[in-house]
Amino acid sequence: MGANETEMPLRVAVVGSGPAGFYAAGALLAADPPAEVDLIERLPTPWGLVRLGVAPDHPKIKSVSKAFERIAERPGFRFLGNVEVGRDLMHEDLLDLYDAVVYCVGAQSDRHMGIPGEDLPGSWPATVFVAWYNGHPDHQHFQFDLSGERAVVIGNGNVAVDVARMLALTPEELAPTDTTDAAIKAIGNSGIREIVMIGRRGPVQAAFTNPELLELGELAGADVIVDPADLELDPASAAALEGDTNAERNLEVLREYAARKPEGKAKRLVLRFLRSPVVLEGDGRVEAVELVRNRLEPDGRGGLRAVATDERETLTAGIVFRSVGYRGVALPGVPFDEERGTIRNVGGRVLDEQGAPVPGVYAAGWIKRGPSGVIGTNKKDATETIGLLLEDDREGRLPRAGKTADDVDALLDARGIRRVVHAGWSSIDATERAAGEKLGRPRVKLVTWDELLACAETLAAESA
Repeated sequence: MGANETEMPLRVAVVGSGPAGFYAAGALLAADPPAEVDLIERLPTPWGLVRLGVAPDHPKIKSVSKAFERIAERPGFRFLGNVEVGRDLMHEDLLDLYDAVVYCVGAQSDRHMGIPGEDLPGSWPATVFVAWYNGHPDHQHFQFDLSGERAVVIGNGNVAVDVARMLALTPEELAPTDTTDAAIKAIGNSGIREIVMIGRRGPVQAAFTNPELLELGELAGADVIVDPADLELDPASAAALEGDTNAERNLEVLREYAARKPEGKAKRLVLRFLRSPVVLEGDGRVEAVELVRNRLEPDGRGGLRAVATDERETLTAGIVFRSVGYRGVALPGVPFDEERGTIRNVGGRVLDEQGAPVPGVYAAGWIKRGPSGVIGTNKKDATETIGLLLEDDREGRLPRAGKTADDVDALLDARGIRRVVHAGWSSIDATERAAGEKLGRPRVKLVTWDELLACAETLAAESA
């Protein structure tokens, strides 16, 4: 039955409240007629990586949350935080309760390097460190030993740049951010004097964007060091440079860094290219990284791949952060492509094992396309998915469930699920902002589950 053939509005569960989830919700709420949307989130707080992944010293990027708050104020929107799909609600429950489900759960795991010593203590996924300094309640028990003189960051994307920059920031640079107090103290008291960022390919292939690279040259407490020899391009890289504006700008900035005379700042941030880790060494914990020098060869698909040479070197290191990519995690009952680390789909329509669309099931964001693009990329991505969902509804392809918000609440109540609604999140938000205002910071985050849930429920009790 299509949307115009029933008095009940289209009801959709959007799972995951990061950018893709909010953009999907916004497109559904703006439809004609508008749908009703329950935005289901495992954490008590929304916004995904905007809250817990974007570097704390990038407040302008975080300001996209204002658009998300406008979406949350529209009629027909509900936030259901502290509700985990796969634990509190299963995929089958969502199919029973909603006319359609859109999975926007991102890429929650890190890719592995597959080298000896990768799991030694002191070797960390960059994702864990980022979540820790951003106040993710699942990651506050971790302790990072920053006492060594050298930290190695493996990877050449924006997350690697963020980690390297955060390690290099002075206490004065960290003070006005929403970095957690524990992280500000740990980074401020660290013994790290050199941060080495390792890229397996050359500067032309680096995945970081130009604004992030430029920021490294403005650090108050760290000289940026680049070896001019690393910037000598092979013919294929020189050819690939033509027409790639970001790579051209990056190379220009890197050449400027290479020409700089170090000022003798307290820390050195060293960018190295055409190197790959082959072993993490240490007795009981990471003590060194063995690197192999690479050369670039055509990969047969129009790109260049790194191929190891016989040249090796060993860097002592007290801590290693692995930033070689994110990977999606499978949800029980939802078709998953293990090779790509995404939900199996075409354009956002989820496909079963035979390649046929699963009625009423969709995906958007990183779990749909893989971990690529910037925050704004998810808007186009989510709009594409919701366009297909609405088309399916018009064509009568959605299995209308005939359930209401009351049915959802009844099931959650029966299972004893404490959920954080939008008013509860608003209480958390106001409390954090008020604490930050006193200190000249955007917010001081509540960082434990108990604190977050207690704050959310305080408002609910007062409103009752």
